[in-house]
Amino acid sequence: MRLARAQCWVNAFPAARLLPAVLAGCLLLAPVSGSQGDKEPFYRDCVKECVQANCTGPPLGGFLSAQPRYMTLTGWTCRDDCRYLCMWITVGLYLAEGYKVPQFHGKWPFTRFLCFEEPVSALASLLNGLACLIMLVRYRSAVPRQSPMYYTCCAFSMVSLNAWFWSMVFHTRDTYLTEKMDYFCASAVILYSIYLCCVRTLGLQRPDLSSCFGVLLILLFASHVSYLTFVNFDYGYNMAANTAIGIINLLWWLCWCYGNRRTLPYWWKCAAVVLLLHGLALLELLDFPPLLWVLDAHAIWHLSTVPVHFLFYSFLIDDSLYLLNTQKRGLKLD
Repeated sequence: MRLARAQCWVNAFPAARLLPAVLAGCLLLAPVSGSQGDKEPFYRDCVKECVQANCTGPPLGGFLSAQPRYMTLTGWTCRDDCRYLCMWITVGLYLAEGYKVPQFHGKWPFTRFLCFEEPVSALASLLNGLACLIMLVRYRSAVPRQSPMYYTCCAFSMVSLNAWFWSMVFHTRDTYLTEKMDYFCASAVILYSIYLCCVRTLGLQRPDLSSCFGVLLILLFASHVSYLTFVNFDYGYNMAANTAIGIINLLWWLCWCYGNRRTLPYWWKCAAVVLLLHGLALLELLDFPPLLWVLDAHAIWHLSTVPVHFLFYSFLIDDSLYLLNTQKRGLKLD
């Protein structure tokens, strides 16, 4: 009923009749940078008129009474519904005039399912979190606590679970808070990954070195979050910083794998994981409008990483048991 009332308003919105001229003029005048869709005067006028007609006075009361509980709990407002409806009207007008699908507020248009703004990406994040949780349980049941890497690996799992939780929340509802938490928690996973690498490759023989390196990473993370929060939320800088750490992590693990290829029969699992993760990340470069309005390159990337958890934890289990047996025999840890 709520959408039906909004749709009736849209049909009466006079600017829709001026579509060809509006689109042609806007496409010529709109700046190259930023999101094309939300910069359109037609879209902005649509949202403005929708909010005025539906989000104040008695119409707002009708909206709130008809809004499903799950939408209220996830923070969807009348204005959000207007933006969602006007987004699809604008997309339809673009397609009708033969133009490419525009982005809105830095994102492609997605079909909302219940309260999920990007349903496939949210589902993929949930699946990654479940895979991580299942393998953490398997790791803890297979590896005794006496293993030198036990607590470091468990801590890594907790950091990863936290990141996938916020990824799911962000893809469910994109807000200022959920976006920041998604980005910051993803950065925490990348930094802890390189800490895990340092502990495994150097820290077992030099605990003080890994402790100092951990403190350095904490300071880097605090500086990174502070800059993005209080100075400038620069997407380019965030991507460059995470990519740089990721490449260092990749090369560090590959060097360790190469050096232990003759002594550790499971070395290939580690090499395969780091290569797969960085290779699959290239899917992000395939920026295209969502297939069926739900499946974009980001969702495909998240879906493709689900099986990698099982291979990675298989490596962690094999390596932790190897270190435990080496320790019991009184041999030097390598």
